[in-house]
Amino acid sequence: MSVVTFWNNKREETGKTLAIVAIATHMAIEHNSRILVISTGHKDTTLDRCFWEEKKKRKNLGLFGPNTNITIEDGIVGLETLMKSNRVSPEQITNYTKIIFKDRLEILPSFKGEKIEYEEMKVNYPDIISLANNYYDLVFVDLDDELGDKVSNQILEKSNLVVACLSQRLASINNFMRIREEIPVLNSSKTLLLIGRYDKYSKYTIKNITRYMGEKNKVSTIPYNTLFFEACEEAKVPDLFLRLRRIDEDDRNGIFMSEIKRAADNIMYRLQDLAMKM
Repeated sequence: MSVVTFWNNKREETGKTLAIVAIATHMAIEHNSRILVISTGHKDTTLDRCFWEEKKKRKNLGLFGPNTNITIEDGIVGLETLMKSNRVSPEQITNYTKIIFKDRLEILPSFKGEKIEYEEMKVNYPDIISLANNYYDLVFVDLDDELGDKVSNQILEKSNLVVACLSQRLASINNFMRIREEIPVLNSSKTLLLIGRYDKYSKYTIKNITRYMGEKNKVSTIPYNTLFFEACEEAKVPDLFLRLRRIDEDDRNGIFMSEIKRAADNIMYRLQDLAMKM
């Protein structure tokens, strides 16, 4: 049971959330692992759009019609309520998640309430992650900058592995090389590097980036893929991955699928390697 946190440098567009979507969906299909993806942002619907269509918020019906003050609690809100009452157990988490593949992949969406409520609630994320880690084989955390440094650092410390998501821009790479000297966990064996929205025609290739950064291991990538990015906007990611599961290596989407597999394998290998060294 491991916590894998996906990190990026504040609000830079690195494709972090979509990287989680791709890797988690692939692993849920190909591995016999129970995976939970936790979105820690505020009103972030990126993860939602990949798996289900948006629906209007339901409201409880009171004796005299709709009750406009009370909405049905689910997701992180319901889970937080249970935690406050000390009545939550690891097994109960699944009652508040969105199930994508039964016993394989579940999603705990971002908080959709008011900002002031999010500020009060976000301090509970480290405890929720620890609790989930007692039940799921893998807990993938989409670390949002709105959590603030204190909560973010607590989550990073709890993580078995950190996937640092970068863009393919030289400025992004240089900036990360500076930041990792200030944040010890990012400069340790607990961190893997991943380039999101990767373009193989850029001069900043995997090989060149790996050499430039002085990395011992080849940097992982999630290549830009039209079908994938369209599926992420249409709640069709599971369907796409099932359709591409047996894809021919010569197919135009073959590189995309093989790089996702390589990224997933790198995560599992590093987790196993770190566990052996403990």
